[in-house]
Amino acid sequence: MSDTVLLTAPHWWDGHRLRPHARVLVRDGRITDTDCRRPPPGTTHTDLGGHTLLPGLIDCHVHLAQPPPTTAPDTTTSRALAALPALRDLLANGFTTVRDLGATLDDPPTIHLRHALATGIITGPRLLLAPHMISPRNGHADHSTYAAPPGTREHGALADGTDEILRQIRLEARLGADWIKCAATGGITSPTDRPDLPAYTQDELDTLVRAATDLGLPCATHAFSDDGIIRAVRAGVRSVEHACLATPATLELLRTHGVFLVPTLYAVTYHLDRLDDEAFWAGRPREHAKLTRYAEALRGHGSRIAAGNTKLAFGTDAGLFPHSENWREFPALTTAGLAPHQALRAATSTAAELLRCPDLGTIAPGSRADLIAVPGNPLHDIDVMGAVDFVMQHGAVRRCPHPFGDNCPCGRP
Repeated sequence: MSDTVLLTAPHWWDGHRLRPHARVLVRDGRITDTDCRRPPPGTTHTDLGGHTLLPGLIDCHVHLAQPPPTTAPDTTTSRALAALPALRDLLANGFTTVRDLGATLDDPPTIHLRHALATGIITGPRLLLAPHMISPRNGHADHSTYAAPPGTREHGALADGTDEILRQIRLEARLGADWIKCAATGGITSPTDRPDLPAYTQDELDTLVRAATDLGLPCATHAFSDDGIIRAVRAGVRSVEHACLATPATLELLRTHGVFLVPTLYAVTYHLDRLDDEAFWAGRPREHAKLTRYAEALRGHGSRIAAGNTKLAFGTDAGLFPHSENWREFPALTTAGLAPHQALRAATSTAAELLRCPDLGTIAPGSRADLIAVPGNPLHDIDVMGAVDFVMQHGAVRRCPHPFGDNCPCGRP
C-alpha cells in the first residue's frame, strides 16, 4: 500500500461540526488536505461508503494498571500484562489517545506501558499519565491496611501537609509524569472517606498546584462535592474529575474559571445499575453502603451536567468497569440531555484542548492522521459510536474488517 492515502466518506466530523463529502489526504502520518481533488500519483484511494469519518477519539480518564484477574502475584509485571487486552479494546473502540489517572504500585506499570507504546513494542492508544493519585491519609487513594501507623505498611501516594505534598510532586515528576492528580474529596470506591467532604485544605491544594506548575505539569483532581471542587478550582487545577455531587453554582464556577470537567457518567450508571447485585459487592460492604447512601444524589449527576455550560471533556473511569465498554459514555451523555454533537466534541477537539495536544482531536491539515470511521451518522444515532470498524493511528491502519473492496487501506482485499 502507498504511504499516501486518500480517504473518502459521505460525512466527516472535523472535531467541531459534521461536514459532507470527506476527501482526506494522509501522508507520512499527517493529514495534508481535507478536500483533495488531485491526489498525487500512487495514492491509495479508500472509499468509506456509508460511514462517517472522525478524528481518533480521546478518553481523558482511564485506569490501565488494574490488579491481574488471576491468582498471580500483584506486581508491576503482572499488571502490565493484564493491561494489554485493555489497550487492545480501547484502540478497537477508536480511542487513539488516553490519559491514565493513577496507579497504586510504587513502580507504576503505566510508565513502562507508555514507553512500549511510544516505541512500537506494543500497539494501543497513545498514553498520557499521572503515575499516582496523591491523597491524604484516610483519603480516596489511601489503600493501607486499617490502623497502619504513619510511614509503616502504607499503600498509596500519601501526603499530608505542604512539605509531604512538595516531596510527592517531585517524586511524580521524577517518574516522568505528564499530569499530576490529587484527591480533593473522598469517593465511593474507597473504604473510609466520604465523597461529600473535602480532603485537603486550601493551603495544601495551593501548594500542590503551585509545585506542579513550577515543574510544567498540569493538575487533575478527583473531586465529588462542592467544598473540595471549589478549593481545587481556586488553587488552579486544569480539570475536575467526576463532580458527581456538585451543585449548579459550583459547576458554574468551573465555567467561569475555564476549568474542564470530566464527568465520567457511565461509571456512575454502571455502579448504580448494580446497586442491588449482592454478588457484585461481595467483599466490599463499606463501598456498597456508601453508594446506597449517596445513590439519590448520584442519579441527578447527568441532569446537572447537561443543564450547565461547563466545558466537558470525555472521560470514562474505564478500569472500574470493562475497558471494552468505554464507548458507552457517548449514550450516557446524550441520555443525560446533551446533544450528540456535544458528546462528540467532548471526545475530540475539547479533549485535545484539555490535554494540550493541538494536533489531535481534529481533522485538519497538519493534524496527526488519527482517524476512525463508524457505519452511519452519529448525530442521528449515537450508538454507532460503539461500532467503530476502521481505525488509523498516525497514518497506520490499526483496525479494518476489510469491508472496503480491493482498495482496503490495510492493504488486503
